[in-house]
Amino acid sequence: MAIPRTAERSLSAGTYEIDPAASTVRFATRAMFGLLPVRGTFALARGRVVVAGADGAPEPSVAVTVEAASFDSGNSKRDDHVRSADYLDVQDHPEITFRSEGFERSGEDVALRGELTVRGVTGPVVVAVDSFTAEGGRLTATGSATVDRYAFGITNGKGMTGRHLTLTLEVVAER
Repeated sequence: MAIPRTAERSLSAGTYEIDPAASTVRFATRAMFGLLPVRGTFALARGRVVVAGADGAPEPSVAVTVEAASFDSGNSKRDDHVRSADYLDVQDHPEITFRSEGFERSGEDVALRGELTVRGVTGPVVVAVDSFTAEGGRLTATGSATVDRYAFGITNGKGMTGRHLTLTLEVVAER
């Protein structure tokens, strides 16, 4: 989906705080050798969007923190296992973070390049921005990304647990 340039022009420079209660991070993967779909959510702890021109920022930036222990697939036994040292190790790594490094535009399509940190391992991720609206002091955006858990050292359960997660993001931020 394309992002209209008019939406970008209606966005005022400044810092926008992400509203965790109004924003969501959903995931989808497969388990049992790819036979079973697994879907769920993570809770956003906090985040910030800085629009170009604010505080001398030469380009927009995004920073988001997710509570690792908020992993919820609707199956408490699986959720507890994913939170354990076998996977997310929330005891030693309570947060998952994303920091943008830049935006890329191809026609009307926009991608947000950045670094994701999971379990103390940082790697690149690209978020395809699917929609974006700005009205007054409020912005909303949706996007998606695919994350390879092996790239973050989470290799337990090969075959039994999906290697790739598709993340779908819905973000609401206010100035």
